Amino acid sequence: MDLDPRRLAVLAAIARRGTLAGAAAALHVTPSAVSQQLAQLEHSVGRPLVDRTGRRAVLTAAGRILADRAEAIARELGAAERELAALSGRAAGLVRVAAFATVIRHLLVPAMARLAAEFPDVVCSITELEGAPALRELRLGGIDLTITERDAVQRSLQHRQVSVVPLCDDPYRVVVPVGWPPVHALEDLADRPWVAGPPSSTTGQILDRVCRERGFVPRRAHACVDYPTVLALVAAGHGATIAPDLALRDARRDEITVTALPVAGARSLDAHVTAARAHLPAVEALLSCLQAAIR
Repeated sequence: MDLDPRRLAVLAAIARRGTLAGAAAALHVTPSAVSQQLAQLEHSVGRPLVDRTGRRAVLTAAGRILADRAEAIARELGAAERELAALSGRAAGLVRVAAFATVIRHLLVPAMARLAAEFPDVVCSITELEGAPALRELRLGGIDLTITERDAVQRSLQHRQVSVVPLCDDPYRVVVPVGWPPVHALEDLADRPWVAGPPSSTTGQILDRVCRERGFVPRRAHACVDYPTVLALVAAGHGATIAPDLALRDARRDEITVTALPVAGARSLDAHVTAARAHLPAVEALLSCLQAAIR
């Protein structure tokens, strides 16, 4: 019986994703390649490992045994990687990161430049993905690290087998069109239109909170989450908004007015990494460069 660890890794991906296509996407190969690897593993074992009769790929009893072993092998290989790096003093390997636009542009891109200079054997691969889909991808093993945002007054979300590394607080500013009258207090905007994210978004939650604290409900004229779009609407005079400092780095200050109101709070940025990979040298190298970029 030839149990190739690479084929076992394919089986483990099928177990996590529930479909051959999902496993292929996670492994960055074609579905036909996954099917071939699975067929070869089943031939080696001499019995079926996946039940393909339904829409989802359900593991047989033998398949579950091997998938569990594959996960244990992956943990052992991660431990071996850490021990070898400790001997050599060298961080190396691929780190797959999911984040959103402002973090990619203003934190990850500078961090990658530092990474290339200080840890040339570490490669960072970025996917623009955020929120629940990014955390799901993290738990399924499709990425190694994701960066999330939350209202700074809220506690960070805790997940089983996921480590949370606080990165920084990104202050929010109240932003209005250039032609509007001076704003001395948030209450001055109680009857004005707002360009805001939906209530489920971080910006939407912060806007609702700060307005509620001052006794009014914001009049949402436009619902957008992409900051360039939000700021374009503000510049055109269609409403006020709150935006974090990172997003305002891209804005032309002659088109908008960033008020001095210290009332909008901040969003907290956190890095989430699976506990099994949190102490890999390549992941630690990226986190150190990311924290240096923030400083």
